[in-house]
Amino acid sequence: MRDEDEDRRADGPSRRRVMRTAALATAAATVTGLGPAGTAAARAGGGPRTGRIDTHHHALPPEMRRWAVEHGLLPPEGGPNWGRWDLNKTLDTMDDLGIAAGVASAPAPPEIFRDRKLAVSGTRVFNESLAGLVQDHPTRFGFFAYLPLLHVDVAIQEAAYALDELGADGVLLMANAGGRYLGDPVFEPLFAELDRRRAVVFTHPAGLADARPVPGVEEWIADFMLDTTRTALSLVNAGTLDRYRRLSVILSHAGGFLPYLGGRVEHAGRQGEGPSPEAFRRAVRRFYYDTAMPASPYATPTLLAAAGAGRLLFGTDWPQVVRPEVDRTTALLDRDPSLSRRAHAAVNRENALRLLPALARRLRK
Repeated sequence: MRDEDEDRRADGPSRRRVMRTAALATAAATVTGLGPAGTAAARAGGGPRTGRIDTHHHALPPEMRRWAVEHGLLPPEGGPNWGRWDLNKTLDTMDDLGIAAGVASAPAPPEIFRDRKLAVSGTRVFNESLAGLVQDHPTRFGFFAYLPLLHVDVAIQEAAYALDELGADGVLLMANAGGRYLGDPVFEPLFAELDRRRAVVFTHPAGLADARPVPGVEEWIADFMLDTTRTALSLVNAGTLDRYRRLSVILSHAGGFLPYLGGRVEHAGRQGEGPSPEAFRRAVRRFYYDTAMPASPYATPTLLAAAGAGRLLFGTDWPQVVRPEVDRTTALLDRDPSLSRRAHAAVNRENALRLLPALARRLRK
């Protein structure tokens, strides 16, 4: 392992039109009682034993950024918060907020990999860069491997490589690609392979397919939420979760609008205009949901009623969400009256450790 100070240097601005990847709101937090001793333990050994596991955590290691700049996908300077990822700041934030480990991912619009050769080379750089981050800091990071959905055969090959060779904790699927949501039959071979491997699938919004944003309203405010809702409903309607019972699917941003549309979806199902109410209720309790916006306390009661505390995962959307907002939304989560002490422990850490056994093993070392 290389020297810690040497390893914690990274920057990487990105172009917003290319990396429109994360909602500017999140949840990430302070573990009660984490003082200097706790911070020292976090740096030395993967955070305090009670530390949080951040499952909505983005990273842009230097090799990945260099590749993107070389291919004209990112500008050398400037860009949104996601493109300015820095390992020093990331570890400082994790230490300060009691985050033992972050499961890194690099969401990118599928369209940037429309060219097949670029999809093969770029996806490999993405995933090997994230695997290198985990190798250098095995008790601080896991990762979800990026799969290029416009080329399903390439996605299947990359899933095998990432899960078998690189030790990925799961895969990242953007909510739609080429106007197709994840329940589309074109993705059936990929889901069959992921089910065979009992994979964890982290979904991330890509922006609404064939839709124009509302003038003056940024995509991440509502369109990203609807994007996640659409892909979740497409999976339910297609019966994907019923066919592939060994899959675990995480919905970003507390599931978008999904848990809050339950009555409407069930009404439609009773009219024969959507999935049956029974199928919808099964799916809602099958999905996992991260806490990266909508932030507590507004969404929590409905989400708990729909899915239960055992399906909620702590998430921050770092670094797209700026530090003051991460602090604020995490504090809201910590004070949320809807969550008992036991539920807080499940959301912050225990659920993720059950879902991601390889990460759990690394943290036990």
